[in-house]
Amino acid sequence: MANSATTAAKGPGLRRAAIMLLILEEESAAEVFRHLAPQQIQRISKEMTKLDDLSHAEIKSVLEGFHEQLATMPPIEKYDDYIRSVLTKALGAERANTMIEDVLEQKADHIGIEALNMMDVPEVAEMIRDEHPQIIATILIHLERAQAAGVLEHFDERLRNDVVLRIATFSGVQPAALQELTEVLGGMLDGQSLKRSKMGGVRTAAEILNLLSTGQEDTALENIRAYNDELAQKIIDEMFLFENLIDLDDRSIQTLLRQIETPALVTALKGAPKDLAEKFLRNMSQRAASLVREEMESRGPMRLSQVEAEQKAILQVVRRLADAGDIVLSSGDDAYV
Repeated sequence: MANSATTAAKGPGLRRAAIMLLILEEESAAEVFRHLAPQQIQRISKEMTKLDDLSHAEIKSVLEGFHEQLATMPPIEKYDDYIRSVLTKALGAERANTMIEDVLEQKADHIGIEALNMMDVPEVAEMIRDEHPQIIATILIHLERAQAAGVLEHFDERLRNDVVLRIATFSGVQPAALQELTEVLGGMLDGQSLKRSKMGGVRTAAEILNLLSTGQEDTALENIRAYNDELAQKIIDEMFLFENLIDLDDRSIQTLLRQIETPALVTALKGAPKDLAEKFLRNMSQRAASLVREEMESRGPMRLSQVEAEQKAILQVVRRLADAGDIVLSSGDDAYV
């Protein structure tokens, strides 16, 4: 009968994966998990909880098996050619070329962008603040909106306004700018992976401005209006303000309420129009609505900056829910998700 070590080496890959992650340092294991799908993380985590009977012999066997597999793997630089060959045989040359280009573009973009998105905001701001505003705009366009807004808040007003204007008028990346961007990020972000058609423009500028403080938002819009009044108006039309939540249907309001802590809601509603506050209260239980009303009355005057900060935070939740398709936003006469 085979012992447990032999079974581990030749047994289910799920158990071997769980053992490998369990013996890694926490940071290394966390880095591996970041590259797995949610279902894979759940399965491996569940398997890790079953390793109570793990022996040194089994660990040794798994490591030896991993080493043997690693020794037979082709060099990393050959993987792209291998993938292209397999896809060509399966799909034909034309479809394979299209697919492999998309896959490699997404891979390069994902690695670079994720690296910047996971950095602390002040570090990103410090790294790029001395670059040309067009380069800064190109970088921020490809970051998560909250990360981009946070970086802008670390710039002085003149630079911030210039960059927002460039984001709003962004129409593509010239080869020279791509080369400079690649040098700025030190190979972390492959400029060739940036896609012209889906990045930048009015909608991107509006989404980032939504996350800035009201004062910063106003000065940036004034700067854009001085450049082009029609462009500024287009951005305003795309911006979703806290007051616009009055246009959400009751189901969406209820979905939103499940994602907001009561203290944050109380603060945000202190500066909201009465009809909007009442809409939130109508979609709560009588007891919860009474508690919110009492809290709003007992708090007294609050700093406007504090109210606006909570409203901005709630708008981030709204955008996340809308992007996930859990609620539908409306802008003017049009609805969009």
